[in-house]
Amino acid sequence: MSKTRTAIAALALSATGLVYIAQREGYSEQAYPDSVHGTKVPTVGFGSTGNVKMGDTLAPVRALVRLRADASEYELALKRCISVPLHQHEWDAFVGLAYNVGTTTVCKNNDRAGPSAIVRRLQSGDYPGACEAILLYDRAGPVNKPQDRCSHPDNRTCRGVWTDRQKLHAMCTGATQ
Repeated sequence: MSKTRTAIAALALSATGLVYIAQREGYSEQAYPDSVHGTKVPTVGFGSTGNVKMGDTLAPVRALVRLRADASEYELALKRCISVPLHQHEWDAFVGLAYNVGTTTVCKNNDRAGPSAIVRRLQSGDYPGACEAILLYDRAGPVNKPQDRCSHPDNRTCRGVWTDRQKLHAMCTGATQ
């Protein structure tokens, strides 16, 4: 693993990062309702939601092309809020998280004005802390009680989200390289 980080402008999602997203999202030829938002956010292919309507279909090759195009849009948005150099595996993890929760969620703090924990930690040079902040994204919908968090041991509805966050954290720290 390289000891130097690469300027953010020069980074692009790696094949490893793209395959990770594809495997996590899974493939569906038929549009289906989002697990949190239902038919308000129809999803097709490898998790694509933009301009998708229930009833849409997407063949595998087109779904892969769309996945790469969608990921590129997430990358552009992340480059507007992250300005520090990163290792490839860190970039792949942050793009993977953004693909799942959205760039606004990764870039901004929803509880108060200002940047998210990830962005704040990166800006202060706390790279391990920024990777650790991936674990803060442990919900799939509203949290009204501790058991609603996907990381809670009693949660039985979104354990996959928590498993994904642990994998992204490992990717970010370089533990899966």
